[in-house]
Amino acid sequence: MPVDELVRWMERVSGPGWKWYVKILSGNDTLANESHQAGPYIARRVIFEQFPSIEASHELNPRVQFPVRIDSHGSETDATAIWYNNKVVADGTRNEARVTGWGGRQSPILDPDSTGSVCVLAFHRADGRDTDECRVWLCSTPEEEDALEERLGPVEPGIPLYYDASGQSEHPVVPLEVEGACRLAADQLPPAWRMNFPAAAEIVATAVQLRPNSRRQPVDDRLLVRRECEFELFRSVEEVVVLPRIREGFATVDLFVDFANAVTNRRKSRSGASLQLHAKTVFDEERLPYSFDEFSEGRKRPDFLFPSAHAYRNAGFPAERLRMLAAKTTCKDRWRQILNEADRVPRKHLLTLQEGISPHQFAEMQDEAVTLVVPRRLHDSYAEAIRPQLLTLERFMAETRAITGG
Repeated sequence: MPVDELVRWMERVSGPGWKWYVKILSGNDTLANESHQAGPYIARRVIFEQFPSIEASHELNPRVQFPVRIDSHGSETDATAIWYNNKVVADGTRNEARVTGWGGRQSPILDPDSTGSVCVLAFHRADGRDTDECRVWLCSTPEEEDALEERLGPVEPGIPLYYDASGQSEHPVVPLEVEGACRLAADQLPPAWRMNFPAAAEIVATAVQLRPNSRRQPVDDRLLVRRECEFELFRSVEEVVVLPRIREGFATVDLFVDFANAVTNRRKSRSGASLQLHAKTVFDEERLPYSFDEFSEGRKRPDFLFPSAHAYRNAGFPAERLRMLAAKTTCKDRWRQILNEADRVPRKHLLTLQEGISPHQFAEMQDEAVTLVVPRRLHDSYAEAIRPQLLTLERFMAETRAITGG
């Protein structure tokens, strides 16, 4: 579907009363891992805000039905927001809010092949009332995702965004499911950061200082905890450096557009470099030999070569003792980019934070000799049949050390 249609759709669902809940669909959200969640997880605070009558109710398991139009795929359904509240109003154990009734297996949102896609749920409601309309766009191409991120910035796996599309908020984009333990106030930031935005490597190094290496912590957890910390640090710097400039205002539209583009591009750059830099730090701590961002042949530059680019370019070094690793935060529709990297290494390894993948796409990866490396905490978002074929980062490093002699 042309990107222009998405752009026009975003304009239609903007203005007074509109808020967007944006997330990358996990295997738990769709039917990819056969979970019983029955639809995408939506943060409870969002459900309560969009359906205030539910939170105010003293009844058992209050619910509200509302119309949903999945505009990207031309389908409609009636969904239901429910608060399972028997822990609050009775002697039960549940205190969960969910949205169900997405249309079952016929729903584009629940389609296993939608796993890894960016989904926008645009809610409209008047003050004090429940949502009267929900419009949905499910991105089908990387181009659509890029167009969305031009407006919101990168969408991260496991970190939904809550976006105030009314145009009236100083903080229109709010990341959810972030603990805030690494959020720093202005006086806690290094003075140089308050003057000029730090490079991605500086923020990663600070996250490592705040979350130092612990031999008791598996490398998989270390990577995820630090990346979450780094994300919070990045947002802290934005609050201090970017927000005051926005409050000053802009003399011309061109100045505003240039500034907005610079902010968006910096977010994209940070998102693209973050995972590689955190993996690099872990490899250094564990003394695993590698080369980073060096040429293999021609103009090809894999993220990581093991044990080194020098060994790779040495025709006398056995090919079976070489490995390569690409690092991509998400891999849906982008995993094929690594197939032509490092010709001497037929099996490609791909480190990703994507929470699940469709069985169909995983079969395609298997056919192309791509092995996924996924931090252990994220394995449950993959189908049970796929999990045994995933590598944790710890296992990847152990195998690589044994194979390469590093």
